[in-house]
Amino acid sequence: MNLSKYISPVFICNMAETFLEIRNLTKTFPGVKALDGVSLSVQRSEIHALCGENGAGKSTLIKILSGVYPHGSYDGEISLEGKPVHFRNIRDAEQRGSAVIYQELALVKEMTIGENIFLGQEPKKFGLVDWNTIYFRAGGLLQELGLNLNPRTPIRNLGIGQQQLVEIAKALSKNARLLILDEPTAALTESEVEILLRLLRQLRKRGVTCIYISHKLGEVLSIADRVTVLRDGKSVGTAAIKELDEHKLVAMMVGRELSDFYPYEPSQSGETVLEVKGLTLYEAGNEPRIVVKNVSLKIRRGEILGISGLMGAGRTELLLGIFGVWTGRREGEVILNGQRLPIRQPQDAIRAGLGLVSEDRKRFGLILQHSVAKNITLANLRKIAPKNILDENREVQFSQRFVEELNIRVSTINHEVNTLSGGNQQKVVIAKWLLTEPRVLFLDEPTRGIDVGAKFEIYQIMNQLVADGVAVVMVSSELPEILGMSHRILVLHEGEITGEFSRAEATPEKIMLAATGHKKF
Repeated sequence: MNLSKYISPVFICNMAETFLEIRNLTKTFPGVKALDGVSLSVQRSEIHALCGENGAGKSTLIKILSGVYPHGSYDGEISLEGKPVHFRNIRDAEQRGSAVIYQELALVKEMTIGENIFLGQEPKKFGLVDWNTIYFRAGGLLQELGLNLNPRTPIRNLGIGQQQLVEIAKALSKNARLLILDEPTAALTESEVEILLRLLRQLRKRGVTCIYISHKLGEVLSIADRVTVLRDGKSVGTAAIKELDEHKLVAMMVGRELSDFYPYEPSQSGETVLEVKGLTLYEAGNEPRIVVKNVSLKIRRGEILGISGLMGAGRTELLLGIFGVWTGRREGEVILNGQRLPIRQPQDAIRAGLGLVSEDRKRFGLILQHSVAKNITLANLRKIAPKNILDENREVQFSQRFVEELNIRVSTINHEVNTLSGGNQQKVVIAKWLLTEPRVLFLDEPTRGIDVGAKFEIYQIMNQLVADGVAVVMVSSELPEILGMSHRILVLHEGEITGEFSRAEATPEKIMLAATGHKKF
């Protein structure tokens, strides 16, 4: 892979040479010290992982390195290639070679690949945008990245993995020498992850320095040269990857040993609470495609039912169809406690005792500009407004109760949800549904994009729900999570159930065979 045409010439020297130096970085928000004297050094041409629980200070640090928080809003020093830098804004950071690729990709979906790559830096000819040059250079970048795509293709037509690589192409077009990747594989398939990691190794050989932020510790151990751990806004330490394993890394992150990543609790499942018969879902449109085909299943009281399958298998669609969110045509029956349940909209599901924690908490689970209290009470306004008049005392009472019970780390329930870490946001979403006292709680990718400590807490919440007799249905793309927490497992392939396993029967091999369409084992 020859990237030399698109990357500024970089003198590739011994990796012992310091490329980025951070000394005593401190950043304070009202009532919160997000960074407390953080120091670390990143060597030239290395992939340096940054790990820590949500709320450890990682996001604040990368916002400083990318110019989101300008010089003067924090204390401490940053040096790049031995020279002090004072980023005034994002463009200033980019001009010095620092680029960030966030988990929420910053691409304009209605624009083409080429337009996105050169957005804000369009080459011009005679004062007009030179479209031929844009698409020629964009095509060259895509070719170098191994993407067989037409640069005139709209972003909306690409998968998440391809969009991620377009973001990298965009950064390279700006001659980025420091590439910061924030949870870059959170929504990628295994094959897409491999493509991304292979590309990063190639970039490392070409002299690009990377800071890699991920909660997926297996990836960190496979891709990084060294790792720095942040905890409670402080730098705990830096270690070479060869000196670490997952357990040592987790202990550094959370300050304690986690004897088991998955605190599974045996459970005696009870009677069937919810039954689905012959559910078939069609896409909306003139030529609807079947996305869930004739699915029948039973959900039992006091169990965690894991739903596995590859991306596009219909897992999320299945939950949306049961919960009344599906916008296309729907066939089949949903039966609750032996009675047919006509669910035409989410309100019907909520009244019947169903709850849905969606996979995209920021888009569908929360109102980010509202307070923690208002988000927690959002799905059960009747409980805090019994006479259609808001009882603020009840709102405070219920929201404070769940903040304490779920250990939501926030100084006051009046804080806007968008100021919370991902793990605490997810606990707010769960609290919102617990206030409705659900009989069945659907969890779609409940631990995506959150740290190991918060994952452990969410697993414990799931165990408590099961102990209280709630039926929990968990969709997850992480096979270890499915195997580690489920009492029973269903596997989907192209909208159909291709396997059902008890915990004792389930193995990674059986699940993967079912996920790829094999129905016999």
